[in-house]
Amino acid sequence: MSDVNFRVGALYVHPIKSCAAVPVNEALVIETGLEFDRAWMVVDERGDFLSQRELPRMALIRPTLRAADMVLRAPGMLALHIAYDTVESPTRVTVWDDTVSAYDMGDLAAQWFSDFLGQRVRLVRFDPEHKRLSSVKWTGGLEAENQFADGFPLLVVTRSALDELNTRLAAQGQPAATMERFRPNLVLDAVDDTLLPHGEDHLDELSIETDDGPVRLKLVKPCVRCSIPDVDPVTAETGHAVGDALAGYRADARMDGGLTFGMNAIVLEGVERLLRVGATGTAGIRF
Repeated sequence: MSDVNFRVGALYVHPIKSCAAVPVNEALVIETGLEFDRAWMVVDERGDFLSQRELPRMALIRPTLRAADMVLRAPGMLALHIAYDTVESPTRVTVWDDTVSAYDMGDLAAQWFSDFLGQRVRLVRFDPEHKRLSSVKWTGGLEAENQFADGFPLLVVTRSALDELNTRLAAQGQPAATMERFRPNLVLDAVDDTLLPHGEDHLDELSIETDDGPVRLKLVKPCVRCSIPDVDPVTAETGHAVGDALAGYRADARMDGGLTFGMNAIVLEGVERLLRVGATGTAGIRF
């Protein structure tokens, strides 16, 4: 018997690693998480990935997912169209400790990103033939594929976790943080009083109903936070209020005192099934 009931309150796809999120009403589950999530990435001239840690302006690059292409917009830039079925030359790139196969997206995309970010960069797309796996230390030996995510297919956060943080920010005289700062894929809303703030810390498996059967996800690792939640997704201005607030109550002994917010998850069942905002689910509590 499951212990917790919830509703999918929001879904987010992040097509380009560390650029703006796309809120969606539905998303297809694939082997690597949600379709198009972290399928593209910005790299430097050596092929190493770049993020808002080094380039906060990446937060201002806003994708729109359309039927045949992705449209990118940024302040002061003409729109850039990226066709889903078009790539150029094969290449090798590095994301954290993994060197993986990818496709360069060509000189036009490289120039667009370089002009906006103020340094020479290129846009690449993950090679779907390459298998990049999550750490089996955390997956319990299960194979979980990723594209350019930091290390796991999905990130799950409860709405009440953000509410708790914003209560603390308000007490410190700071403005509220939006969920976009934390870059989740699934936001869970409570439908009863069983899902407490940061309740995701203690959940094991999620089972979410879809038209074609359940999507089953396993929450495997707390998400340790870097400086990105302190980048304003609207202005790209950086600060420290969010990190300071988290330091007051989110040091996680499981992660050697790292500040955690949300849980990384892997897909157990449900590839090619469509998740929708408003779908209900159940979860077991981890003891």
